[in-house]
Amino acid sequence: MKSTGGVLRELRGAQKPAKGVSLYSRYVNRPAGRVFAAVAFRLGMTPNQVTLVSAAFTFAALASVALVRPSWGLAVLVYLGLAVGFALDSADGQLARLTGRGGPDGEWLDHVVDCAKMILVHTVVLISFHRYFGLPSDGWLLLPLGFLFVAVLTFCAGLLREQLGKAAAAPAPAGGAAVSVPVSRIRAVVLLPADYGVFCLVFLLLGDETAFRTGYAVLAAVHALFLVAFLGKWFRELRALRAG
Repeated sequence: MKSTGGVLRELRGAQKPAKGVSLYSRYVNRPAGRVFAAVAFRLGMTPNQVTLVSAAFTFAALASVALVRPSWGLAVLVYLGLAVGFALDSADGQLARLTGRGGPDGEWLDHVVDCAKMILVHTVVLISFHRYFGLPSDGWLLLPLGFLFVAVLTFCAGLLREQLGKAAAAPAPAGGAAVSVPVSRIRAVVLLPADYGVFCLVFLLLGDETAFRTGYAVLAAVHALFLVAFLGKWFRELRALRAG
């Protein structure tokens, strides 16, 4: 059987393109996922099994937000559960590319888990707000609902952009990669606030109601701005494909 080091070397050559990926995903989540993928390969796990393990970590962490009174100890455990779940979410795809065992069922399962995660993460915040937080007013209960709306719309619109653009997309012009490198690096920094891994960091503030509420509200506003920018960008791209 291949050594873990050998598997890691192969996984480095089985990565998705870095374009459109934030610095966190590029330098933290994907490398962590690579380690998990190597371990999963050594254990003989399938990509779908890794996806289910990822879901178990994520959903256990989210359930604790809804069921346990906020504290600093809970904050650390929730963050670790979400961060590990996110790294495993990267590992399943890397393992699939390494082994050639990916398929429509795996992609479907991965998207289902992602969708469930996105809905639950804001739902449990709403439940925690209602059960445990001393909110200044009931209006704060609308914040998780608004964030949920933004997250679902971003997810669905982005997925549709990807699927609708696949058939009509034209090959990239030769030499374009060299021009896009600095732009890609700038984009990687700009996209940090929209990265799920960065979003998970807000749960480290769960031990202080005001800090968590403030951090969550700031991220909600930033994600709303990104949604507006993404919708305009994706619409223009799809319209350009039709015109081409």
